[in-house]
Amino acid sequence: MKKSFLAFVFFSSCSFVYAQSSTTAEKLNQYAATISADNLKKDLTYIASDELEGRDTGSEGQRKAADFIAKRFADLGLQPLASDGKGGKGYFQFFNLYRKGWKDAYIKIGNKKKEFFKDYYPNGLTSIPQEESLKVIFAGYGIESDTYSDYKDIDVKGKAIVILDGEPKDASGKYYITKEGGKSDWEEKTGLQKKMNIALNKGAKMFFVVTDSDESQFKTLAAERKAVLSRFNRMSFNEAASPEQATSNPTFYISKEMAAEMLSTKPKKFNKLVSKISATGKSTAGSAKESTVSVKAERGEVPVETQNVLGFLEGTDKKEEVILITAHYDHVGIQNGQIHNGADDDGSGTCAVLELARAFAQAKKEGNGPRRSILFMTVTGEEKGLLGSQYYADKAPIIPLDKTVCDLNIDMIGRIDKEHAPKEDYVYLIGSDKLSSELHKISEEANNNSVKFQLDYTYNDPKDPNRFYYRSDHYNFAKHKIPVIFYFTGVHADYHRPGDDVEKILFPKYRQITQLVFHTAWEVANREERIKVDSNKP
Repeated sequence: MKKSFLAFVFFSSCSFVYAQSSTTAEKLNQYAATISADNLKKDLTYIASDELEGRDTGSEGQRKAADFIAKRFADLGLQPLASDGKGGKGYFQFFNLYRKGWKDAYIKIGNKKKEFFKDYYPNGLTSIPQEESLKVIFAGYGIESDTYSDYKDIDVKGKAIVILDGEPKDASGKYYITKEGGKSDWEEKTGLQKKMNIALNKGAKMFFVVTDSDESQFKTLAAERKAVLSRFNRMSFNEAASPEQATSNPTFYISKEMAAEMLSTKPKKFNKLVSKISATGKSTAGSAKESTVSVKAERGEVPVETQNVLGFLEGTDKKEEVILITAHYDHVGIQNGQIHNGADDDGSGTCAVLELARAFAQAKKEGNGPRRSILFMTVTGEEKGLLGSQYYADKAPIIPLDKTVCDLNIDMIGRIDKEHAPKEDYVYLIGSDKLSSELHKISEEANNNSVKFQLDYTYNDPKDPNRFYYRSDHYNFAKHKIPVIFYFTGVHADYHRPGDDVEKILFPKYRQITQLVFHTAWEVANREERIKVDSNKP
């Protein structure tokens, strides 16, 4: 009787465990199936739209993206955890970065201030910390040669000179400097440097180069120059200890209209001076009235406010332990006048986080929420050096790092690379086994039980020259011994280029990888034991 009772209890328990496991699997598959290519496409169409202008860190487009993500989190009922600065909680974790740039820059002509990168732009990283006032003189093309000279009748010592770009040519397009009528070495960058060397030897202090562009073309050139020079303005968490030194020979590009204004004349009269050179082959340097301008181009550390966006889904009986699901939502902005929308990099990861949040929030709403809590976080500043995730992990972790179970990081999962083309059913996994053999095993089982993709570990090899393990936000958690998985589908021809658009995203593949992340997160969140940190692989 006793043995029969024990046998009954044993088989009943087994049946209960099996039924519970079966039910859990059904729920897992049920909510994974809600992950929708349509939802991903709808969100990505906005995140990667021209309206957001490439989501450069600290830009208005990046802030619009942050607002969009925060609203999604709020609509899903995720909890805000970050301080809002008013004693309450919000979805934004604000912090300042510092970017080397121009803090105060202008040219004053009389009482009028000209706008930097609109009315004029610098040649290089010009630095003039204190306002300088200089007399300005028209020096024609700034050329001195055996056949043509702009310096016969002018004295430029201690002055700023206005010079025309290029070299003089007649109405038929033949150049005056060379006997053959072709271009000489007074053209382009080498020509400008030659002109500057001559003027510097004569005592000139500053240079204003008049472009041959019309007003519309000049504005485009100014915008492009601003984008190019911004690449040198790296961001950091701290201000530099010492300011930059003043530039010894500052040079600026200006329009014909601004040149006329600087020389106290009308645009028509200035154009006549230029036309006279073409008609006669003789210099008109010094023909315009000398005037005085004041110039400042103070460079320094400019504060840039930016923000991570966090939404928290509280777990049940193991809610003190937290899983991170991350992606960066910034991109590289506008470069050379073209918007880089970053649909794959990393609009794909950002919208995957939103869709994962939606699936888990629905599960919780229906009474099937995860045992462990999940923090969904889209980070800023990845393109500037993983700065958003570094700020969270190193400076201000809202969830204590010792309570953080793992980070599942998603960065570029919407395309295929040339190594796998035309095959779509693969994903690179990076870091899954480096700190936790259990996380690696869970990941492989999740794949076998769901999408059955090829899991490619090529970039997980410590000898891989690309070193992708160190190049996305998961690394800022891995270095604190928090297990990670980085989901990635490789680099393609549109990486950091203007062609990274929504139209090229492979949504069926994209959806399946998002489902794989869901399956993995579900298992980590609901298992009895927290995954162990039992590895330390390079």
